[in-house]
Amino acid sequence: MFSFVFCLSSLVTGLLFGLGLAISGMTDPGQVLDFLDLAGNWNPGLLFVLGAAVGVTVIAFRWILRRNKPLFSDHFNLPTLTAIDSNLVVGSIIFGIGWGISGYCPGPAIASLASPSWETWIFLPAMLVGALLHRSLQAGKVKKD
Repeated sequence: MFSFVFCLSSLVTGLLFGLGLAISGMTDPGQVLDFLDLAGNWNPGLLFVLGAAVGVTVIAFRWILRRNKPLFSDHFNLPTLTAIDSNLVVGSIIFGIGWGISGYCPGPAIASLASPSWETWIFLPAMLVGALLHRSLQAGKVKKD
């Protein structure tokens, strides 16, 4: 059930998130790489951005999950898997390596389309190919089981 209000709230939320990423510097891969470079030219500025995001999330989730349902949906879509397995560990390692090499992660990369660079045009298709490859590999695993 996609209502106009749901679509509008999704658009506003996405724009607000993208604006926050841009203002904070999370869409600048150079700044992200400086943040990840603990032994070199470390820039701790994004630590405050990440800390604020975690703080808001911790507070907001406690408040939101007290509700019976979300404002614009019939139910909450929360993860059901809680185990730390090899898929999670390997995926986290691949994500971290990719983030450390490129300075991009999916949200900021998409937000950087507002002012794209040549790196954005290389990273985003590579990210999509990786996602499609993962999906096809997972589909093959399901068929074998």
